[in-house]
Amino acid sequence: MASDGGAVGVETSALSAAAVAPSRVLHLHRGGTSVVIDVDAAFSPVIVHWGESLEGSAPDSLASLAMAARPQRVSGGLDRTPRLSLVATPASGWLHTPGLEGHRNGAGFSAQFEVAGLQSNDHRALFSLTDPEARLAAQLELRLGPSGLLHQRMTLRNTADTAYTVQSMLLGFPVPWDATELLDTTGRHLRERSPQRRPFTFGTHLRESRRGRPGADSTLLLAAGRPGFGFEAGRVHGIHVAWSGNHRVLAERVATGEAFLAGGELLAPGELILEPGATAQTPWVVGSWGDGLTELSHRFHGELRQRPQHPHRPRPITLNTWEAVYFDHTLEKLTALADAAADVGVERFVLDDGWFTGRRDDTAGLGDWFVDEGVWPHGLHPLVDHVTALGMEFGLWVEPEMVNPDSELARAHPDWILRARMSLPPAARQQQVLDLAHPEAYAYVAGRLKALLDEYPIAYLKWDHNRDLADAGSGPGGVARVREQTLALYRLLDELKSARPGLEIESCASGGARVDLGILDHTDRIWTSDSLDPLERLTNQRYTALVVPPELMGMHLTSPVVHSSGRTVALGLSAAVALFGHFGVEWDLTTVDTPTRESISQWIVLAKRIRSTIATGWTIDVDGTDPGIDVRGVVAEDRSSAVFTITQTETTVAYPPGRIRLPGLEPDRPYLLEILSLGDESHDPGQSALEWAQHPTVLTGRMLAATGIRPPVQLPQQSTVVQLTAQH
Repeated sequence: MASDGGAVGVETSALSAAAVAPSRVLHLHRGGTSVVIDVDAAFSPVIVHWGESLEGSAPDSLASLAMAARPQRVSGGLDRTPRLSLVATPASGWLHTPGLEGHRNGAGFSAQFEVAGLQSNDHRALFSLTDPEARLAAQLELRLGPSGLLHQRMTLRNTADTAYTVQSMLLGFPVPWDATELLDTTGRHLRERSPQRRPFTFGTHLRESRRGRPGADSTLLLAAGRPGFGFEAGRVHGIHVAWSGNHRVLAERVATGEAFLAGGELLAPGELILEPGATAQTPWVVGSWGDGLTELSHRFHGELRQRPQHPHRPRPITLNTWEAVYFDHTLEKLTALADAAADVGVERFVLDDGWFTGRRDDTAGLGDWFVDEGVWPHGLHPLVDHVTALGMEFGLWVEPEMVNPDSELARAHPDWILRARMSLPPAARQQQVLDLAHPEAYAYVAGRLKALLDEYPIAYLKWDHNRDLADAGSGPGGVARVREQTLALYRLLDELKSARPGLEIESCASGGARVDLGILDHTDRIWTSDSLDPLERLTNQRYTALVVPPELMGMHLTSPVVHSSGRTVALGLSAAVALFGHFGVEWDLTTVDTPTRESISQWIVLAKRIRSTIATGWTIDVDGTDPGIDVRGVVAEDRSSAVFTITQTETTVAYPPGRIRLPGLEPDRPYLLEILSLGDESHDPGQSALEWAQHPTVLTGRMLAATGIRPPVQLPQQSTVVQLTAQH
């Protein structure tokens, strides 16, 4: 052992001497983020820093940073310690999750890329990579968005004269070694994006979606941070796969001192075969970081808001008819509902499921996208004309990717149904999935939707997707189809938006089962969850907003007895929880008495008053509150104002409760506090006045963040809305 140790020492010195030679270092910086890449690292370039801005660092310092990250050789390891390179593979000694896996009919599996070219500026790098022996070439693009998000994408090209089967392409994001706690989300229908945490120990934490869509149980974000990181503090890094089909994300910590996150598309066997000369591109994998989850989320929000297609007009107050009438469609009922909606200030009226041929329940009709003449003998014109005459936009529910076996379409074209065997896949909601990658099926769906858009002034499509894709193939004995299905969906959405400029589309999938930045590149909002229970929605909306800005999240107030949970809730709670998003109503307003209708109208006035702040401001989630109190808000972009909600989810041990903080405002600026809505004033458990609410109370942003205020005494399931306005 002694002689072996001596040998290691001699070789280490030699390696160290060689390592002082100058190396190329690339520094990308934008939006408060720096990415430093050691271009000349062994085998392939390596990201040595992703996170805090290093802008202004001298080239010599950056070269030293790259050198300082290079590991020593150690006993029991390879002669050159492998690292997480841009495309790490076993050929370079990387014995952990690789960046590329594939083969040529079972052989030719090894790949090792070298840099053949590099184009870069201060926020983008395009590496041209080649492996002449494996006869593969790749382009790896890294770019920093305006808010500091790191985007990675790989394009692989087969340069051989034989086919190459791609098994996996993953993009890796190194995280600091002290990031020893993981956060992701899981869930189910009616309870999407429930958070879960665990130690980031050695090994692999893998999350996969095999549902043909992200799924209600998928994680929107996989994050790694310092132990105990919260929303307000604690350095944390996270990644998101911007893709609406099958995908993988993983966190891996290895014994050579590397910790990283990685993500990409999850490919079925044989799903991606590159013929000679063909290319394939990964989805974007997007990484964010921050001192706390709030800062991490603001990078996503800021960048999405700068997209050219981002909706910038005020988000219309929306009423959806589903929970009001379900399948019971009559002109009399729906025009009365439209009247009631217009009366309270609704701006968009959406006719949900049940309007098309044979659709009297959920067992039949999907695919037959013609207005049911038995229910609508004059088409939808009488309803649409009535809605638009009231000054509201008209929206329509569709589920174009689906088909009921009990439909004229399925009987005429059973070959258009996704399946891998002679028998159909297991049914879900009595429906199957239409193969949009089939040219004739695609043309039929596109044609029917365009015909509806041509006939009616439809401003909005509620685009639903109510089942997972199981055993999705191109036909008996055919090829796996999820990838092509997803790409066809994107084409269809773009085609419809091109045909009808100004058309807005909502992504709904059994509620929130298809929430990702891939679908949001082609749509205008997501339906956050089919659960409108405000207490359930608090958690769902908080963790959806890690990636999705609030104006793209559908949030509706609901009826007093919540349809999904049976819980009885007050209007004030339901409306307050729905304020910080794209506000709407899911309720049969024709059954509502006059005082309640007036209250709904007042909440809609408030929603309209603050919606510009919601659509441009910064979300705030407050850490350290009593377990029975939820505090969150939105601060105006210029910090001139803010709106917070203080929600009592359960009783607290402290009574009256201790002070709460309202962070996120300009520290030395004074703010006037005003209660806009106080819980349920008819059931106020406080036995004396809340003094600060009775007098003009002005506190600085620093005071509000450090010390805070006493919240009102509230019963469980009450919420108070507080406005803060900067004083001159």
